[in-house]
Amino acid sequence: MANTFFKFKEFTVHQEHCAMKVCTDACIQGAFTAQYLVDKNTTVPAILDIGAGTGLLSLMLAQRIPATITAVELDAGAAQQALDNFAASPWANRLSLMQTDIRKMDNGLSYDFIITNPPFYESALKSGHAQKDQAMHATNLSYKELISAIDRQLSLSGEVSVLLPYNEFETFRELALVAGFYLQRVLYIRQSVNHGFFRTTGIFGRTPGAAVVQELAIYDASNVYTSQFAALLQPFYLYL
Repeated sequence: MANTFFKFKEFTVHQEHCAMKVCTDACIQGAFTAQYLVDKNTTVPAILDIGAGTGLLSLMLAQRIPATITAVELDAGAAQQALDNFAASPWANRLSLMQTDIRKMDNGLSYDFIITNPPFYESALKSGHAQKDQAMHATNLSYKELISAIDRQLSLSGEVSVLLPYNEFETFRELALVAGFYLQRVLYIRQSVNHGFFRTTGIFGRTPGAAVVQELAIYDASNVYTSQFAALLQPFYLYL
C-alpha cells in the first residue's frame, strides 16, 4: 500500500518506492506560485512541471488554476506514482505525464508557465545511494541545462517558478540572467524565526524590472506555524 505523506483539502498525495519525498518547502513553492498566478489574474492555459516527482506541484496548481498541466519526470517509480495521483484527483482530465529526460523533450509545444523543484542540489554532499543521488544532486542535469530546457519550452511572455537551496539560488539567478531571465518575485524561506534562510523560491520572466522580495518563516518562536505560513497553505492543508 502507498504511504500517505500529505492529505490536502481536495486530494491526497501518495508515494510508494520513490526517492523524491513530498516536503514542506515544495508545498510552499506550490502555494506561493498558485497565489502568484491567482493574484496576477492572467490566463495561463498550458503549464509544464519539470521534475514532477509524485506530482505534488502539478496537483496544487491544478486545484487553483484552470490550466492544462504537463508533468515531466525521468524516474520510473516517481512517474508511476504521479500518474496514480493524477488519476485519483478531481483534475485528471487536465493532467498528463511524460516519462522522459527534459533535455530530450521535443513535443513542439511552448508553455505559458513552468514550475520546477529541481531535485539536484549542485553543492550538496553525495549520499552514496545512486537513486537518491540522482534525485538530490546535479548528477545528470546542471543548472545551465535546466535553464536551456526552460528557455526552449517557455513561451516568450511566459514565466517560471523555481525552488532551490538558499545558498544555490544566487548562482542560478546569475545563470538565468545570462540567458535573458529576470527575477520577478522571490520568497526567502526560514524553518523558524530563529533560523537563517534555507530555501528560496523565485519567479523569473523575460521582462526586466525590480523584483518583489518577500520572506517567510514556517514556525514561530514557540514552534507553532506562523500566521503567514498558515494563510499561504490554508487552501491546501486539511488541518490548518
